[in-house]
Amino acid sequence: MSHLVSARELSDLIAAGARVLDVRWQLGRDDGREQYLEGHIPGAVYVDLPTELSRPGRADEGRHPLPTTQQLQDAARSWSLDPGDVVVAYDDAGGAAAARAWWLLRQGGVDIRVLDGGWAAWQAAGGDVEAGSVEFSAGTVTLDDITRGTLTIDEAAAFPETGVLLDVRAPERFRGESEPLDPVAGHIPGAVNLPTTTHLAPDGTLRDLDEVRQAFADAGVAEGTPVAAYCGSGVTAAHTALVLAELGIDAKVFPGSWSQWSNTPGRPIATGA
Repeated sequence: MSHLVSARELSDLIAAGARVLDVRWQLGRDDGREQYLEGHIPGAVYVDLPTELSRPGRADEGRHPLPTTQQLQDAARSWSLDPGDVVVAYDDAGGAAAARAWWLLRQGGVDIRVLDGGWAAWQAAGGDVEAGSVEFSAGTVTLDDITRGTLTIDEAAAFPETGVLLDVRAPERFRGESEPLDPVAGHIPGAVNLPTTTHLAPDGTLRDLDEVRQAFADAGVAEGTPVAAYCGSGVTAAHTALVLAELGIDAKVFPGSWSQWSNTPGRPIATGA
């Protein structure tokens, strides 16, 4: 089963009772809710990534620490999710924010997918648009432990010894030439750079799977290879996990990512290609 759905498939799923999550969030912007109120997929509920798919934390936990399972369950119930619901998440920024919801809720046992191409794909397909907020009754979903597919900072440090640790940030950040957000530039020693944007077509949909599979193979990833991903703060790494899942490859995510690594004294820093 694909973890992605087209706009047409989403229409059918909505007609069958699927729940829709609007996860419009982009780094450096905080107007996701305003965009949602201006127009969203009918019936969608807004999900705030910084406060519902993350929690406040110390600098050495990273910029977007994971919520606890209980915190995420409380949020999911506020989105009116019930046991057995089919859920679809979307955003307007290449799928990274929606993938964060997908990754967390999937670990919790929810049947969740992501709208391929996001909000732009829905609009291009002529999908109906609804404005304003949507009121729901509380749901009753119960989540499994959401930390099962994660790496701690020590596990991330050791991962290149037995598998491929993917750094999915931009190449200049990986090489240590630029770091706009965190205190130190560079990457985790032993990591391999494969930006998650590599897997997207110009319209924000996933590229042909054979092309995507080849990009991972060039980075040393193949079926049976232990693989994990990290990024700046654990958001876009979830998108790489989503893409790998489309290839039938299960990946772990280091949620603290570079923001945790670079804020933890004593961690070695690698630079260059």
